[in-house]
Amino acid sequence: MWRPFRRGSTRDGRRVARRERVIGYLVGLVVVMVLYAVLYQFTMATFEDQRVSFPKALLAVVETFTTTGYGEDAQFWESVQMQVLMIAMQLTGVSAVFLALPVFVAPWVESRLSETAPTAVEDMSDHVVVAGYTSRVDALIDELSALDRPYVVVEPDREVANELYAETELNVIHGDPELGETLSAAEVGRARALVCDVDDETNASIVLAAHGMGVDGVDITTFVEDPAIAAYHRYAGADEVFSPRQLIGESLAKKVTAGVTPELDGAIEIAEDFDIVELPVQAGSEIVGKTVAEAGVRERTGTNIVGAWFRGEFASPPPPDARIDEQTILVVAGRERQLEQLKELTLSERRRQNGGPVVVAGFDEVGTTVVDRIDGAVETVVLDRREMPGVDVVGDVTDEATLREAGVGEASTVIIAISDDTTTVFATLVIREFNPDVEIIARADATESVRKLYQAGADYVLALATVSGRMLASTILDEEVISFDQQVEIVRVGCGSLVGRTLAEADVRARTGVTVLAVERDEDVLTDLGPDFRIQRGDDLVVAGTDADMNRFAAFVGE
Repeated sequence: MWRPFRRGSTRDGRRVARRERVIGYLVGLVVVMVLYAVLYQFTMATFEDQRVSFPKALLAVVETFTTTGYGEDAQFWESVQMQVLMIAMQLTGVSAVFLALPVFVAPWVESRLSETAPTAVEDMSDHVVVAGYTSRVDALIDELSALDRPYVVVEPDREVANELYAETELNVIHGDPELGETLSAAEVGRARALVCDVDDETNASIVLAAHGMGVDGVDITTFVEDPAIAAYHRYAGADEVFSPRQLIGESLAKKVTAGVTPELDGAIEIAEDFDIVELPVQAGSEIVGKTVAEAGVRERTGTNIVGAWFRGEFASPPPPDARIDEQTILVVAGRERQLEQLKELTLSERRRQNGGPVVVAGFDEVGTTVVDRIDGAVETVVLDRREMPGVDVVGDVTDEATLREAGVGEASTVIIAISDDTTTVFATLVIREFNPDVEIIARADATESVRKLYQAGADYVLALATVSGRMLASTILDEEVISFDQQVEIVRVGCGSLVGRTLAEADVRARTGVTVLAVERDEDVLTDLGPDFRIQRGDDLVVAGTDADMNRFAAFVGE
């Protein structure tokens, strides 16, 4: 099984050893020079009858070692003892220079050679070739690595490629992805997919270069910052073209429509009338303030909680004593009627009665996509710094007067769709103080900002890079993703060593974190699984969990 290269620990060990060697050399050199200075003082006083201060003696030693000026006191060096000392001092200085070569120069040369990214891969197939390294590519690589899928990053910037090769565990090569020879070096002809994420113009050129090599069987995906360019990427031959800002705009809009209607949105069908879906819990809903055990979701609705987000931290399965609040998002499985019943418990009666507008702050591509997607479902008020068609209120989202004019005090939801994360964090603090009950959904350009936004009071946060990377991974791997913030896999596996055991006896969830959703037996899909359900030979289990959970489950059933 292929695994990503792991270079970090070995390279770090070499650096530590090199640093220790350099420190040892410098300390030894200082000690020798001090000893020679003391000996110089003694010899000059004893055999030449000359009193020399220690600083001047040390100066004479340094000048001798560095060959920059010894001889200032040569007129006094008449005794044999003094001359022997100076010969020894000069030989020691020359030796110190030669010793410095393996300590300083050789490691530097070795470092430059060893930390230079390669220009080709060796014997790779069914891998993903990624042209360019970005934050969304980083999210994609996380997915590929977790699923043990091979990949190689082709980075055109030599300095960036060398840094990635030296400082990370990424499988990276250096080269110009617009050239056929570079794509050949990345074995693109034997690849599963090619992902282009350099810039809009370069991405189209890479697609043309790939097709010029005759790699028609390789799925090619590109990213575009300007949606108007997307058509040209398709003309060039791209199979999929993603606009990251449109993706996150659609995801933000989905959270709004999911919160105002009892119908399920974004559910993934596992079997006929058996789905898995993500349900945000709203402030003021019936289960807010209760622990998972106290909420009694399974007892009241018959659904299974596969996992849950608690203020940005994902748990699968969630601990029974974990407390549900207005920032909790449940990932649940069950029949459509059961899921709709649970959604009723997650919705806020106060918000449904309030029926206030949705305020969209920021009207760039993300904001316009949000408004287009929720148009007609709810009333919207658009706020932006710039006066333009479609903007209802012009002003600063962090200014209370502007918030009052936009009707944030009566709003049901505020979507912060601006591109500056620092401003988004501050706006979240201001809006939360202005209206403690309003639902705040925020966009984050950097994944590092997600936690800050939750701490500032956001109810739901989507990171641009994460959404793009997750969506790309699901497209490349042909797998459905429930949440673009945390990969929850749904797979069908054999029952292995669980044959003849009941679900209670197997205790799969407690031992592995995986939830058994259904059992395929012959041509039937059994979903009403109680603790006494007994697994039979030939059964296939439909299970859900994170990548780590799946690895533990695979080891467990293989015992």
